[in-house]
Amino acid sequence: ENGKTQLFNSWGVGKLVVLKIIKHYQEEGQGSEVVQGVLLGLVVEDRLEITNCFPFPQHTEDDVDFDEVQYQMEMMRSLRHVNIDHLHVGWYQSTYYGSFVSRALLDSQFSYQHAIEESVVLIYDPIKTAQGSLCLKAYRLTPKLMEICKEKDFSPETLKKACVGYEHMLEEVPIVIKNSHLINVLLLDLQEKSMVADKHELLNLSSSNHLEKSLQLLMDRVDGMSQEIVKYNSYCRNLSKQQQQKQQYLQRRQQENTQRQSRGEPPLPEEDINKMFKPPQAPPRMDTLLIAGIRGVNDRRSTSVKQLFLPAYSAGSNKK
Repeated sequence: ENGKTQLFNSWGVGKLVVLKIIKHYQEEGQGSEVVQGVLLGLVVEDRLEITNCFPFPQHTEDDVDFDEVQYQMEMMRSLRHVNIDHLHVGWYQSTYYGSFVSRALLDSQFSYQHAIEESVVLIYDPIKTAQGSLCLKAYRLTPKLMEICKEKDFSPETLKKACVGYEHMLEEVPIVIKNSHLINVLLLDLQEKSMVADKHELLNLSSSNHLEKSLQLLMDRVDGMSQEIVKYNSYCRNLSKQQQQKQQYLQRRQQENTQRQSRGEPPLPEEDINKMFKPPQAPPRMDTLLIAGIRGVNDRRSTSVKQLFLPAYSAGSNKK
């Protein structure tokens, strides 16, 4: 239903995986730098357990001798020798202000999911996590998008026929972070000892420190969408112009044949109209769909935006 599939009843993520992903970003991720790695685990009855992971090493284009596939195979072989779960179940990636949906991510997830059906991608948001709320989400490509990626046809007609919009590209998989009972007891004890959060935080009218950057990313997305709209409008104009030229040519040809027939001459030879008037190449719509998914302003940023208009709203209410 709704183009989604449910392979398992539950998707578990071990605490070791979460700590390794966080540690990987803290050691190698800087600002907008994206870190990636491989997820390992096993299938237990009707649930998928992600029990371990290892990072992709940072390398530049000058490292021509580095083979990423060979590196993964050696790592999984080494883990198998020490009796650690070594089955490939997906990959993980960090994100910068929630802007993780890209063509590269879709291509990578398609390769994983096409080879291993149960593959998922874990997205870790370090900025939101640094504000006190662990942000770790799992996604999969929907069956509709998998079929389109297999055909490699991202034309407007194909996407329209398949009824694929941004909301039909990825499906979020609910995950459960597994902790031992002793860890849960420790967390509850630390929670009781921690300082009580400021209950009047929402009344603070100062904007979030990350609001400016989030809005800048939002403006970049809007500019990108404007450019895509210009490209598509140009394609529509060129297509309409070509159709007019084609119709004018057919009318002139029909008139010429009528005159030749009245003079008793044979009609003009048949010609392939499609070769003479090749339709312009339609711009791919996948980039437009990716830009349409604006995730830069999340709940925290939207709260900051609302706070900016709170004084004006309160002043207007008092006047009434």
